Amino acid sequence: MIEHLCDDLGVVLRRDMVAAGIHDSAIRRLCRGGVLVRLRHGVYALAGRLEQSTPRQRHAMLVSGVMRLYGDDVALSHTSASLEYGSPDWQVPLGLVHMTDLFGAGERTQASVRHHHGECDVHDVTRRNGHWITTPIRTALDVASVLPREAAVCTLDWFLNQSLVTRDELSAALERRTQWQHHLDVMVKLDATSAESESVGESRARLLFQDHGLPRPVLQLDLFEPDGTFIGRVDFAWPERKVIVEFDGKVKYREHRRPGESVEEAVMREKRREDRLRAQGWLVVRMTWQDLEHPGQFVARLRTLVARAAA
Repeated sequence: MIEHLCDDLGVVLRRDMVAAGIHDSAIRRLCRGGVLVRLRHGVYALAGRLEQSTPRQRHAMLVSGVMRLYGDDVALSHTSASLEYGSPDWQVPLGLVHMTDLFGAGERTQASVRHHHGECDVHDVTRRNGHWITTPIRTALDVASVLPREAAVCTLDWFLNQSLVTRDELSAALERRTQWQHHLDVMVKLDATSAESESVGESRARLLFQDHGLPRPVLQLDLFEPDGTFIGRVDFAWPERKVIVEFDGKVKYREHRRPGESVEEAVMREKRREDRLRAQGWLVVRMTWQDLEHPGQFVARLRTLVARAAA
C-alpha cells in the first residue's frame, strides 16, 4: 500500500508518508507488522527489500534516504561518494553516510550521518542523482584520508583504473592542500597506487610484494607464442626471471566468462592457457585470498622461485 511512495531502492521518507495521510501511528503499525524497517530518523525501507540486500545495498538505501532529507547545503562525500561512483567496498565501513557541509558546519556524527567540515569550491562538487557529490578527484583524496593504507590504495587504484582520475590530477590537487592535516599520509598512499591493478586482490597482492621486499613485477603483461599467437595477459610477471603470479579470485571465473561459457568451462580454458605459458618456459604461481590473509608461506615460496630463476 505504500510501495508507490518508495524510490527504486524501496526507501520512503516519513514526511512523504505523512503527506499521503499515513501518520506516525500507522507507520509504527507497519513497522510492527514487518512491512517497514526504520533506517534512521525520518527514513524507512520496505522490509522485504532490506532483507534481500547486501551491506553495500543497505548503505545505498541509507544514502538515498538521507540525501533526500538534506538540501543543497551538503554534498555526498568520502566513502559514500566513492561507493556511489562504483568503487570497491573492501574494508570500507558501511554504517554511516558521509557528507561534507558546504557552508561551514562543524564536524559531527548524528543519526547515521558523518558530517565533515571541508572547504569545497566549484571544482570540488558536481551534480549526480539529484544531489551534490564531491568530484572523483576530491572523493579519491578524501577516501585516502579516512581509510587505512591497504583499503585506501585499493580504492585509489580503482579510480585510476577506471580513468575517473589520473595520478597527475590527484598529485596536483593534493599539492594545493599542503596545509591539510592528512597531506603527508595521503601522499604516501598515492605513491603506492597503480592504474594497472584491475581488482582489490591485485592491488593487495602488489602491496604485499612491495612490503616484503620482492622485486617490482610488471603488471598486465601480454604474452605470445614464438609465432606471435596471443596466449593471454597475466596479472604479475618478472620477465627476466620467467615467473608469473596469477591472482585466482572468484571474479575471474564468474564475471570474466565468455558469452554462454560456464564456470567449469572458464576454469578449463584458464588451465589450457596456463599450460601454454609453462610450455614457453614460464613458472606460473597461483595466488588466492587465503594467501593474502596468511602470506608467510606464499611469500617464502615466491621468493625462492624468483631467486632460483635469477640464478
